[in-house]
Amino acid sequence: MIQHFRFGQPLPTDSVVQEIPVSAGPVPFLTAEEDGWAYRMAPDAIVYGLGEMPRGINKRGWHYVTNNTDEARHSEDKLSYYGAHNFLLIDGGVGRECFGVFIDFPGKVRYDIGYTEYDALRFATEEPDHELYIITGDDLNDISRQFRQLIGRSYIPPKWAFGLAQSRFGYKTAEDVREVARQYKENDLPLDMICMDIDYMQDYADFTVNKQRFPDLAALSAELKAQGIRLVPIIDAGVRIDPENPVCAEGLANGFFCTKADGTPFVAAVWPGKAYFADFLRPEVREWFGRQYKALTDCGIEGFWNDMNEPALFYSPERLKAFFESMDELSRKDNIVQDEFFGKVVGGALGLMNAPEDYASFYHDVDGQRVRHDRVHNLYGGNMTRAAGEAFARLRPGRRTLLYSRSSFIGSHRYGGIWLGDNASTWAQLLANIQMMPNVQLCGFLYTGADLCGFSYDTTPDLALRWLEFGLFTPLMRNHATDGSRMQEYYRFADMLPALRKMLRLRYALLPYLYSTFMKAALENTSYFRPLGFDFPADPDARKVQDQLLLGEGVMVAPVYTQNASGRHVYLPEAMKLYRIRSVDDYDTELLPAGHHYVRCALDEVLLFIRPGHAVPVARPASCTAQLDDTALTLWACPDENGSARCRMYTDDGETSDFAAPEHWKTLELN
Repeated sequence: MIQHFRFGQPLPTDSVVQEIPVSAGPVPFLTAEEDGWAYRMAPDAIVYGLGEMPRGINKRGWHYVTNNTDEARHSEDKLSYYGAHNFLLIDGGVGRECFGVFIDFPGKVRYDIGYTEYDALRFATEEPDHELYIITGDDLNDISRQFRQLIGRSYIPPKWAFGLAQSRFGYKTAEDVREVARQYKENDLPLDMICMDIDYMQDYADFTVNKQRFPDLAALSAELKAQGIRLVPIIDAGVRIDPENPVCAEGLANGFFCTKADGTPFVAAVWPGKAYFADFLRPEVREWFGRQYKALTDCGIEGFWNDMNEPALFYSPERLKAFFESMDELSRKDNIVQDEFFGKVVGGALGLMNAPEDYASFYHDVDGQRVRHDRVHNLYGGNMTRAAGEAFARLRPGRRTLLYSRSSFIGSHRYGGIWLGDNASTWAQLLANIQMMPNVQLCGFLYTGADLCGFSYDTTPDLALRWLEFGLFTPLMRNHATDGSRMQEYYRFADMLPALRKMLRLRYALLPYLYSTFMKAALENTSYFRPLGFDFPADPDARKVQDQLLLGEGVMVAPVYTQNASGRHVYLPEAMKLYRIRSVDDYDTELLPAGHHYVRCALDEVLLFIRPGHAVPVARPASCTAQLDDTALTLWACPDENGSARCRMYTDDGETSDFAAPEHWKTLELN
């Protein structure tokens, strides 16, 4: 059951697609406080949700702020990341209530989940006007299904988007891109996508192509597509200020950009220098901006990633001028003391980026109402995604277009996926990837994944392999790195290359199961990844597990995420069959009873656990998804007590949007 409560006059977010009547009764489970809401937690209560946030699967023990932030340092002390996902799923404890809470609010929401008082959960919206939804049901899985129905079906990408994506900030020419494709083929590594960062643009301006570096993008796209590889270019939020640029000129002439208090366009600098920012909260602006993607779809481009759309602001001219003036004053001093150096010089320079004062200095038009940006800040990136998603339905009718974004809000999950931002090449970030996945997907973002190997710093061969051993299960599987870091395309790790090749081939062999699990989750509002406690709520040990994930109906994964480890502790809430896999043709199996186990796992092995009565269809590996044969399959299985095992498998053309036909589904059974 879903109950809907309204307080004041909330600004619209378009997060919800179901019409739920507003209730006048008291809000169940929660206690109203002067500045928000509270819930008293039992000692064994668990709080799931909040999507893209730091710390573990269980969000208890920390405080958070949903405030979409360009945050490059993904450490545990952070309070906000790139997305605002205001859904909590509260498991009150064994034998106690379970319920979901969705706070539908476009600005900051502050959460204290056992941080000030370990037994107290509190949250508060920055303004009192908000919508509140309370969801109850039979169990955690049922509540999750109801929430997903409330917010609408998750975005479904083309099937080729489940192949490997190779990306880097630093592929500066068409020949750089061709060399990546050539090396993957020569090293017998499967590949479906090459992502292009801002290097392909002319002066970092959206919807332009540098003709010197990429003289014929359409020809390059066609050439690679013939090899089974799609080009996936980036689009940023800031529109470069250039009167000769038709996008800039048209947006300016039609008043499509966000404005300052005096009505003039707001200006801030990002990668192209000074830029304007489209007012994505207006439908006509979304239609206009989305139309610009045609410049690239006409070149044969079938996928995009949207970036810098929190929006990230490097500086505003006004604040930069004030900073330089303060530095001029300091430069005339003979001695700059520590407080001045760190406070005014270092702090002043760092404070130019994403400054709250800048977010409070420009405005949107929301249904004819002038609204300051910081009141609706969290809607911005999601509405950029919406602009693109709505455009692709017009530009490529009946066809699926790949789209994933950095910034997001619940509701934008209907138009695109997300990646988990600019992470780092550390083992802690691998664990963070594992722990973030179920909560992000709980909030509707099924097509998601982290930058494999890590985006910043220098990865290591063993980290690259261990991260791939988890990443081969995530819907979005992308290797991405920043310019200046160690080159980390998989073919560059000579000593690990045989193992990396086998793991990539394993991903493609498992696609019949992974794709079917994704489509079931999208079409039936079930889960792709979920914590063990969802299926075993009465098992105290299962509820505590923070580093194992159930994957669809039949599988559990337990990745190794510590350096130099040759195995790991695993808890099995029921007997399962372990597949210790070195390649699709080289694996050991073992039936393990329920309980605690130490399971060995060499660096070139991945652990796959199959639940009783379930089977996993396995194909022969392929060099790209287009060459995958899902008709000749092997079943990996864990028979039940009757000796039977089965799975539901989904097959379609992977390109069109005819998702719901019943003939797409068939049941496979162990003979």
